[in-house]
Parts: sequence; C-alpha cells; structure tokens
Amino acid sequence: MTPRAILTDIEGTTSSIAFVHEVLFPYSRARLAGYVAGHSAGPEVAAILDAVRAEAGEPALDLAGCTALLAEWHDADRKIAPLKSLQGLIWAEGYAAGTLQGHVYADAVAGLRRWHAQGIELYVYSSGSVAAQKLIFGHTAYGDLTPLFAGHFDTAVGGKKEAASYAAIAGAIGVPAGEILFLSDVEAELDAAAAAGFEVTLLARDGVPPASAYPVAESFDTILPAEAIA
Repeated sequence: MTPRAILTDIEGTTSSIAFVHEVLFPYSRARLAGYVAGHSAGPEVAAILDAVRAEAGEPALDLAGCTALLAEWHDADRKIAPLKSLQGLIWAEGYAAGTLQGHVYADAVAGLRRWHAQGIELYVYSSGSVAAQKLIFGHTAYGDLTPLFAGHFDTAVGGKKEAASYAAIAGAIGVPAGEILFLSDVEAELDAAAAAGFEVTLLARDGVPPASAYPVAESFDTILPAEAIA
C-alpha cells in the first residue's frame, strides 16, 4: 500500500552524518563564543541565555558562565533546546553568506521529488531544530527543497526513541499511523515508530546490516519507486 505520508530523519538518511559532524558542528563551535558576545543584547540570544539559566537552574548565571555551559553542551553534543537554537542562528549566518551549503544525497532529492509529485505528504523529524532543518533543505546544491515538505518536527514533540513522539506526530498531521512510512538509519528510532503503528524502513547507506527486523534500503531509489506508485 502506498503511504499517505512519509516522515524522514536527516542524518544518515537524507544527508551525510559527516556533514553534520564534520562541517556544521565545527562551524558553530568555532563561532559560539563570539556570536554570543556580539549578540547578547539582542532578543533572540537574550532569550537563549535565559533558557540556559533555566536549564542549569542558575538564574544569576552571568554571560561568561552561560557561554561556558553552551560550549560544554556543544562539545558533548547535548540535545538541549537553547543550544540548538543558538546553533541555528550561527548556521543561518553561514548559509546566508554562502559559506555553508546543506548536504542532501542525490537519490534523496530524487525520491523526495518523486513522492511529492505523487501527492504523498512529506515531513521531517530530526533532533536538529526545525529552523536548522529548513536551513539544510533550503540551501542545497539542488536549490531550495523546503517547498517539498508539508511540515517539520524536532524533539519538542518528544524524543526520537519514544513511541509517544510518533503517535503525537501522526495526530498533528492528521494521518493514521499505519498510513505513514518512517525512514531512519537508527533501528531504535524505527522500533519506537513501529510501536506507534508506523510502517518503517531502515536506511543503510554504508551497506546492508547483517540482520534487521525491518525492510532495508541502501538509497531512496528503491523506496516506493515510480513504477510502484504509478
């Protein structure tokens, strides 16, 4: 059965894990302190700093302390909202300047365009913020891909290894869980989605794993090919 909606992960699924860890993260880490110092009086960074203090439980934490904590979270790759918001602001400057370009696999671009043309609703669910997701897809070698998507979800809806998160997404988009296909390279995420009733497929871009409980694809080319949904 052709799904009514497809929900996709980003890292290791539409895009290279290396792009995030070897390009985006070093870019934001190198500019973190300078960006905070230069924008601390602005409303966006001021709100981030307040969120850092709330997360740390230290309402009197000064600018240096907030910056140090953000750097610590960045180095530990913590999935914390104020850090994700700050990274998004830093990356936005890089994309706007043309210094950064979002990486998306060619087969992922072709698949997303194929499914969109067939009327399948497309959504993204990633641990990166919604703003960061839109930056990656909005600045690619293939142009702006954001019009292909009907919506975006991040961990504000819940953790990616929790079945309740997928149930919430199904409710938000108004499509029964059994009519949504979730794509990810992480089996624990597929476990959670399957537990919520989703159809799932494991992306194995580095080669098919020895064993998996789920359908496996090495690229988007074999997932709902055109002849299967014609």
